[in-house]
Amino acid sequence: MSGIAPPGVRSRAVNRWTVLVVLCVSLLVVAVDATVLHVAVPAVSEDLRPSGVELLWIVDAYPLVCASLLILFGTLGDRVGRRRVLLIGYGCFALASAAAAYASGAGVLIAARALLGVGGAMIMPATLSILRQVFPDRRERALAIGVWSAVAAVGAALGPLVGGVLLEHFWWGSVFLVNLPLMAVCLPAARALLPESTGDRTGPWDVTGALMAAAGLFSVILAVKRAGGGDLFTAGTVLAAGGGALLLVLFARRQRRLPEPLVDLAAFARPAFGTAVGCIVLTVLALVGLALVAAQYLQLVLGLSPLETGLRLLPLSVAAIAAGLAGSRLLDALGPRRMVAAGFVLTAVAVLVLISLDDHDRPLLMVTGFVLLGFGLETTLFASYESMLNDVPVRQAGGAAAIGETAYQFGAGLGIAVLGSIMNAVYGPAVQRFKGVSPTDSAAAGHSLGEAYTVASDVGGGTGEALRQAAREAFVHGMKVTLVVSAVLLLAGAVAARRLPRGLQGPALHGADRAGESACPGAAGDRSVAARAAGPVPPRGDS
Repeated sequence: MSGIAPPGVRSRAVNRWTVLVVLCVSLLVVAVDATVLHVAVPAVSEDLRPSGVELLWIVDAYPLVCASLLILFGTLGDRVGRRRVLLIGYGCFALASAAAAYASGAGVLIAARALLGVGGAMIMPATLSILRQVFPDRRERALAIGVWSAVAAVGAALGPLVGGVLLEHFWWGSVFLVNLPLMAVCLPAARALLPESTGDRTGPWDVTGALMAAAGLFSVILAVKRAGGGDLFTAGTVLAAGGGALLLVLFARRQRRLPEPLVDLAAFARPAFGTAVGCIVLTVLALVGLALVAAQYLQLVLGLSPLETGLRLLPLSVAAIAAGLAGSRLLDALGPRRMVAAGFVLTAVAVLVLISLDDHDRPLLMVTGFVLLGFGLETTLFASYESMLNDVPVRQAGGAAAIGETAYQFGAGLGIAVLGSIMNAVYGPAVQRFKGVSPTDSAAAGHSLGEAYTVASDVGGGTGEALRQAAREAFVHGMKVTLVVSAVLLLAGAVAARRLPRGLQGPALHGADRAGESACPGAAGDRSVAARAAGPVPPRGDS
């Protein structure tokens, strides 16, 4: 690769594995920042005194803005240069991190979090589209994606641990300042080492379409998040869902009419691409929903501290890292179809193992379930991303990367909305019918297990202790129901995976992709993977 640049890449004699290191550090920053704030929310609330709505926006501004702008910046990188967009993203991320750390009020922190989302939306698609360019050989690229996704798993796991350590010694703003030294390393390193690349597109960039997609995605994901918070049929949720869906329909119609669209909608009809997108959504839906339930179970049912909770979840991340590093060999041995299906089945088995958990601490059972869960989820994600990588022409790399990351973010929102709603539907009525407590307190206890504990402490005595026990049992029962639903969804994913290509053939596995090749919708079946050029797709962001 050194000294020979693929079409669309300005020659830069840099070892591709060095480029991978720079890209992985970039991803690590975004992945850590996606979860580091979670442990700082109580400290932020105590210092800035935000209202309930402001606190929600402090948490949600980053993922909402990031998810809505992924297609905009991913396709912009294809036009003006992916490295250029990445460097601007670094600058936004550093500036936003400093502003967030020293925010004097809730409004400033919300704005800073939104700017972090802008930076994240620039960084994430750019990293994987550059990776696609510097790794034209499919086998090497599969290994690179495995390392890349393993780093994402490390970042997600490190977020709460880093936040917990920083909060023990410093103020809450330190969880944002940790980004600055990483950005100080990434910016000059990327400027010096990364090759510039574009999609070699000749037509104008569809600014109107990009803004329509951004507004539509923002509205739809906002509606999903509101639904997950219990506002399912409120006017705001319905308006956001309807308006967002309308904008996305208009966006799709516009793309079909353009000679050179931002997004090739025909790709979704191809099994290797469309099915992979669906598998990513299902996988992340299960991951985020289960992680949400697991964190509450460990802290509120078993009484573990945030740091102990992070350590208990660590086997899940370690297993995910192992799956990412082994991904290229598994893909070579199994092919996309069997690898995705096996990942779904393994994850479903893990979920069924975790159903045996109750209100007593069972660390061995928990570790077994989390290891299977992490390995299965990452196996599925890895093979889904790789399938997309080889079904899109290289000139659409940034747009494809943005679609993959958008699927991840949408799955995360659905996970909280769907599985969170199921959990609340089982837990709430069981606690709200509790006798001996006023209707107001009973309703409050039905909102969450944490509120039930607060009400139980206020009530005190035998009644309070009985309420605490009833709430704990209701939560465990709701968790089991949620796990059963997750297992059903995962098995449905295993069935859907049958539409993916069976294996890896000839040039797609052993030779370099040709940037000029287009993804031909007429090339059907497994042979299409061997005949097509590659493109990319990423994971990770905030949930």
